[in-house]
Amino acid sequence: MDLTLIYILCSVIIVSLVAFTGIVTLILNKKLLEKILFGLVSFAAGALLGAAFLDLLPEAYEHTGQAIVKYAIIGVIVFYVIETFFNWYHCHYGHHHHIGVHKMKPVATLNLLGDGVHNFVDGTIIAAGYLTSVEIGIATTIAVLLHELPQELGDFGILIFGGASRAKALFYNFLSALTAVLGALTVYYFSSIVHGLSEFLVPFAAGGFIYIASADLLPELHKERNIPKAILQLILFLLGIGIIWAMTVYMGHGH
Repeated sequence: MDLTLIYILCSVIIVSLVAFTGIVTLILNKKLLEKILFGLVSFAAGALLGAAFLDLLPEAYEHTGQAIVKYAIIGVIVFYVIETFFNWYHCHYGHHHHIGVHKMKPVATLNLLGDGVHNFVDGTIIAAGYLTSVEIGIATTIAVLLHELPQELGDFGILIFGGASRAKALFYNFLSALTAVLGALTVYYFSSIVHGLSEFLVPFAAGGFIYIASADLLPELHKERNIPKAILQLILFLLGIGIIWAMTVYMGHGH
């Protein structure tokens, strides 16, 4: 096997394992987890918006220019249509399903889709780095790894909020993360045609994240009527944005 491919596969698998960040919650009892769930949702909303506006869109602009606006809007529209379908599907056929992703709220399934696209892009970026040089590949992997840590924690919170058990949330999050492997292999074997694909997928994923945060998570935060809790939610929301911002400052757009 080509040494470069070995480097690429090892790197994307390590990055994919970050999806198990939420495993720390397994030591918490259910009541305590429910208490901090609203905080995870707040953090996730901030992390998603931070990733979209501070990481993905600026990065895409460097390669695509103003076309990112069109691609991001397409992402918003596609995710709106998908959620509308899931809502209709749940209303008409949801009672026929008792296991798996059908039991989760549409926002959780949507987030899995958006995160899958994002992880696919991360895989393409890591592979492109190694195809340039081993040094750039390693640096890119570290950047992606640090960027994924806060976001994966938020993703886990969304899955729990969406009705998944902690074990299933970890499993689904890991499956979504494995799309990074698919993205890396796509670049490795079809590097001559993937460049344009990445230019579309980055702002498309950003549009999906913007939709999830603004249409599903922020309205949920507005339901809180307890002032101290609402203030804590705001702090955690800003923390989610702030951590992503810090990653973009020190790692260069998170990648």
